[in-house]
Amino acid sequence: MTAAPTPTRYQALILGGGDPGDPFAVSHGVAVKGLVPVAGQPMALHVLQAVQASGRVDRIAYVGPTTPEMDALIDLHLQDSGRLLDNLAAGLEALGADGSEHGRALVITADIPMLRAEQLCDVMDQAESHPGAGLLYPVVPRSACEAEYPGVQRTFVRVRDGSFTGGNLFFFDPGLAVRFLPRLREVLAARKAPLRLAALIGPGVLLRLVTGRLTVRGLEEAVSRLLGVEARAIITPHAAVGTDVDKASDLALAEAVLTQR
Repeated sequence: MTAAPTPTRYQALILGGGDPGDPFAVSHGVAVKGLVPVAGQPMALHVLQAVQASGRVDRIAYVGPTTPEMDALIDLHLQDSGRLLDNLAAGLEALGADGSEHGRALVITADIPMLRAEQLCDVMDQAESHPGAGLLYPVVPRSACEAEYPGVQRTFVRVRDGSFTGGNLFFFDPGLAVRFLPRLREVLAARKAPLRLAALIGPGVLLRLVTGRLTVRGLEEAVSRLLGVEARAIITPHAAVGTDVDKASDLALAEAVLTQR
């Protein structure tokens, strides 16, 4: 009998920082969104617990303010710069500083408290089928979101394969981060300037995306060319992956789900 392949081991970077004065955090009396209480504990603690319970992560780095309960689950605590990409770059650099023996990097935001360990493992299993990809990004079909959380408000992008919302976790090869992060900065800086964005992505790709004629595979190819690494999408049915908490209705949903759980 052939033995089952050994699952890939991961190192995790959890992004729990934020802009000082974030209205949602301020309204709940905390410094950053990840510390907003959900079902009696900071939402970031729910995420930390799911990551640890997956049993597939060797060490966890965390960016942002924490509590003592959170600190018990964190191996490497990094200072929050207040800027997402700077936090991402610093975190990936720290995780890759001693080589790649710790495996692929899981980057996850601290505001998806409904994520369960078994859901995370399922997405990791899907990532196994793309061993050469430098960037993997889960997306959730609209139908899955609406079936799991009726009435939830998400931003969906329509492509030829269907309508999807983006997930709040990524898989990176830490060794390749230096190649695509500068380009990613350019894309984010141009996101509100259509002509500049079209020049980066390609006007044909942008037109097909806007008109819903772009396929998921076509989008993967465009992102791969743009960033200079192989990028692949992971279509997951787990709505929790794409449901972050950043407004009152999201918080009410998370409270209900986690209280029942």
